[in-house]
Amino acid sequence: MDAAFPPLIQQMLQPDFYPHPVQTPVQLLQTHISYVFLTGEFAYKVKKSTQFGFLDFTNLEKRAYFCQTELRLNRRLSPNLYLAVLPIYQSQDSFHLNPNPQAEIADYALKMRQFPQEGLFSHLFKANKLTSEHLSKLGKIVAEFHTTATTNLEIQTYGTYAAICRTDEDNYNISKSFINQSQTPDQFQNTQAFTQQFWQTHQARITQRQSHSIRECHGDLHLNNVCLFQDQIQIFDCIEFCPEFRNIDVIYDVAFMVMDLDFHDRSDLANIFLNTYLEITGDYEGAILLPAYLSMRATIRGNVNSMTAADPAIPPSEQADHWHQAQQYFHLAYLYTQRPQGQIVIMSGLSGSGKSTVAHRLAPQSHAIHIRSDAVRKHLARMPLHELGTEAIYTPAMTEKTYQRLIDLGLLLAQEGWTVILDAKFDQRSWRTAVMEQAKTAQIKGHILYCTASLDTLITRLHHRAGDISDATADLLQHQQQGFQPFSQSEQQHVTTLDTQKNWDTQLTSFIESLAK
Repeated sequence: MDAAFPPLIQQMLQPDFYPHPVQTPVQLLQTHISYVFLTGEFAYKVKKSTQFGFLDFTNLEKRAYFCQTELRLNRRLSPNLYLAVLPIYQSQDSFHLNPNPQAEIADYALKMRQFPQEGLFSHLFKANKLTSEHLSKLGKIVAEFHTTATTNLEIQTYGTYAAICRTDEDNYNISKSFINQSQTPDQFQNTQAFTQQFWQTHQARITQRQSHSIRECHGDLHLNNVCLFQDQIQIFDCIEFCPEFRNIDVIYDVAFMVMDLDFHDRSDLANIFLNTYLEITGDYEGAILLPAYLSMRATIRGNVNSMTAADPAIPPSEQADHWHQAQQYFHLAYLYTQRPQGQIVIMSGLSGSGKSTVAHRLAPQSHAIHIRSDAVRKHLARMPLHELGTEAIYTPAMTEKTYQRLIDLGLLLAQEGWTVILDAKFDQRSWRTAVMEQAKTAQIKGHILYCTASLDTLITRLHHRAGDISDATADLLQHQQQGFQPFSQSEQQHVTTLDTQKNWDTQLTSFIESLAK
């Protein structure tokens, strides 16, 4: 036992402190703000009596308040993990959890259900077990969470243009001291100039999002705060101590996980998470703000690692690791400022031809935002994506509205440097022409990826389709065939045809390479 620990912490390391069987020895994990005791079935977190610029745990009342706040916030996403806030009693020199009228409350512990560390997404990643399915499910969970997360006038004040600029400035004031240690002067200057200009350019959009997109979010959404427990994804350790860190734009919450996966060289998984989230929420405009939010997240991680590396209490070998990670984060923050030329890929073909299957394969490899007309149509109709659509959402007027929204989103995002996949039949030449001509005017490259298969194959696929948001059925195919307008001579130069009955991997790889040129 370490005599440097306070008496309470020393006693919580003893098995007889707990009113239940304990797996010995009791393990202690520490962060800069808390002690966590692993006892086998349960874990207990005690907040350190400490103070930083962004938190204050220095008295009992504040620790009690923040324990209750942590319980409330984390029960939103992981109610099975967060169980209760328990008073810790003191009788003379003895501490215990059992109530005693003669004892005083000395502190508070947050009681949680313990989960195997192997279930952490960060551990799954290291073991090469983190899959696209995990990230797709996570995107769905976060999307549903954000649609119900609390917002009010007080929360919305944290999302003003001035508040975002202030947070950005605070980050750079910290990172400035690490120039020539973990970042170069050019990296610092270029990154700062980009984000400052970005917020100014997008001030109107920031103001417009303030009333609906600034919510009480998680605030610390990265691989080490997500786990698999009893075959369910749990998101835990929400920011409880600083409302400024959690009352944020929902897309800023999303940005942390995207950045974390990018940092670990899995931008493909980041793309799957992002596209799942955007499709469910319909918040495609939010992606416009992502480049600066991603850079901000990477800068913060660069700051944290730099501050840790500069701590003289950290062993030299660990200091070197933190300096190296800080350099990587600051480099990533700079890379996010280097926006590529946007492009638009029009998917085209009859229902069942494999458009969405191809697009789902294409998006992670080309870092593209994938927008399906099926999702856009149902968002316009304000109905759940997996609910069967009625005839009212398939009228010619609604179809025209859907394509116009699809085209507008594609051009808007491509002008911000995104590759965008517009996934619809695009059977009418007028819709294809609208995209290609507007893209040309905006100096955006346009491509048409035409998917085709035999009628028998289309019918079979549609008969066996399940769990998809599309409402298309096989009895529509004859009408679709008759109404499909062939590509004009001017369109042909932009068309790549994929016969999806054959092995199209090589051809898709070639198409992806052409996008990168």
